[in-house]
Amino acid sequence: MSELNRITFDPQLCSGRPTIRGLRIRVKDVLDLLAAGASPDEILEDFPLLEDADIRAVLEYAARQSDHIVLHVA
Repeated sequence: MSELNRITFDPQLCSGRPTIRGLRIRVKDVLDLLAAGASPDEILEDFPLLEDADIRAVLEYAARQSDHIVLHVA
């Protein structure tokens, strides 16, 4: 089941960058932590407002953003 409804966009919050459930926690922040080797449990401990489903939503959002067609022009 999709968790993308947890990813929110608000021009008044974090300059309109994607955040999690309207919190001031950007998708990029969670992705950066995961890329640096932090475990989901460590992230949840550091950000008590986050839920496990939020991390799944971040990963789903990132996966969908990277799946686009690349056109080559001759």
